[in-house]
Amino acid sequence: MADFAHTPLLPLADDDTPYELLTKEHVEVVQFGEETMLKVAPEGLRLLAREAMKAIAHKLRPGHLRQLSTILDDPEATANDRFVARDLLQNAVIASSGVLPMCQDTGTAIVMGKKGQRVWTGGGDDEALSRGIYDTYTESNLRYSQLAPLSMYEEKNTRNNLPAQIELYAETKAKKELSYEFLFMAKGGGSANKTYLYQETKALLNPESLLAFIDAKIRTLGTAACPPYHLAIVVGGTSAEHNLKTVKLASARYLDSLPAQGSETGHGFRDRELEAQVLEIARKTGIGAQFGGKYFCHDVRVIRLPRHGASCPVGIGVSCSADRQAKAKITAEGIFLEKLEADPAQYLPAPTAEDLSSEVVEIDLDSMSMDELRAELSKYPIKTRLSLSGHIIVGRDIAHAKLKERLAAEGELPAYFREHIVYYAGPAKTPEGMASGSFGPTTAARMDPYVPLFQPEGGSMVMLAKGNRSKQVTDSCEANGGFYLGSIGGPAARLAQDCIKHVEVLEYPELGMEAIWKIRVENFPAFIIVDDKGNDFFADIAGGHGSRAGRKLPVTK
Repeated sequence: MADFAHTPLLPLADDDTPYELLTKEHVEVVQFGEETMLKVAPEGLRLLAREAMKAIAHKLRPGHLRQLSTILDDPEATANDRFVARDLLQNAVIASSGVLPMCQDTGTAIVMGKKGQRVWTGGGDDEALSRGIYDTYTESNLRYSQLAPLSMYEEKNTRNNLPAQIELYAETKAKKELSYEFLFMAKGGGSANKTYLYQETKALLNPESLLAFIDAKIRTLGTAACPPYHLAIVVGGTSAEHNLKTVKLASARYLDSLPAQGSETGHGFRDRELEAQVLEIARKTGIGAQFGGKYFCHDVRVIRLPRHGASCPVGIGVSCSADRQAKAKITAEGIFLEKLEADPAQYLPAPTAEDLSSEVVEIDLDSMSMDELRAELSKYPIKTRLSLSGHIIVGRDIAHAKLKERLAAEGELPAYFREHIVYYAGPAKTPEGMASGSFGPTTAARMDPYVPLFQPEGGSMVMLAKGNRSKQVTDSCEANGGFYLGSIGGPAARLAQDCIKHVEVLEYPELGMEAIWKIRVENFPAFIIVDDKGNDFFADIAGGHGSRAGRKLPVTK
């Protein structure tokens, strides 16, 4: 029998995060008998949550911005890597002004708190934090994404982005008795959807098997969550849910100070050697920063946890280009928030001749019919960079369901859906005096089932969104002469400021951001991803079903 030894499951070193003071109000040191206590007023928690959620909607950590800047300086980066990185940096500059959020999917609000043993709030911490989150989402140009279930099949938008995910824990670490520490996150749907759990066995725990497993699995992440990613992999765990919680924390770099080796007491550790190997695997996939290249991932975190002998969970997840998180703390000195970058322009160098290359195909959408547009696109190979100007129809999940119902009832799709490109997106709120709120693309794959239904009827002939598509979409485009154009995932603020010139609701205004919109764009960047010949850019570079140019499928009605 081993001697008793206690260790924290995730033993972190002392925090070296740079903080800035929000206020000294709402906090006081009081005596309770012989004990010194830290009294925190509910209004202090509300203020902290409000300021934290606003900050992470508009600002990024300096380290993340430095990594984007590194791509521009790397001679091994592809032109597409650099194009995406520059666009994301320009987006960060625009968002930092505090008007347009960096991403139109302003996320689920997530708060983790660790409360010292001598911190007294009087209870109701989750309510006070929720009220601060409510303040930010209702007073800023953010989007409401939370759906309340009215029944198993009926839902309604809460129209304030609540409820938030709030998890508060008792902090028992020595010297933390008079502190209340937090991690605030905003997690968009596309990023959250790229979280996976695999129930494996001991057979995986050797270098050859594990690296082959990781190589296969990270390719399935695709680009729908807007790379370059901060990739997290966790092997082991006392439960499936603890494994995935660790994945989320690791992707936020919250666990960076874990020890580099394990011990017989069973604590978790970071495997930095394996991290370097996995980063090299990610670079060799060729997926790159969305459209081919080296920078599929900025970095990798690999955490090893203890496990039950009969169970070996493996979790994989990412933090996307909208890398929204910040630490915070409340101490006797006041209320503090992690210092995010207020001047991202310093990471954006002046454009070079290569950056200003004229190798872009200009497409005037309003000067040609849909048939003429498809004939023009058919001249160019996949990966061709486009600049779109003209009118586009916008519709996503619920809109597509409505159109499917109309097709079944009326036997045809509306003319606007047959005559225009369809952009899968849903805008954030529009700031006063602007044409649009943040309005970046949503994940294309969610609309995949509709494409084989709509294309034979003349709809969805040219689609615009982010991420890879399924084989059924490539097959349908080949059979019906369709195209899928990829938009850069992430720079929603830049698209709103520079590219989207007019926005109007076309149908279903009661659906809010899920309505069908008509927008006018100028110089909207896109790439040909799937063409009318059966070529799929992502399949070609990531080991998918591959190019099938020359083989035609029958057109079906």
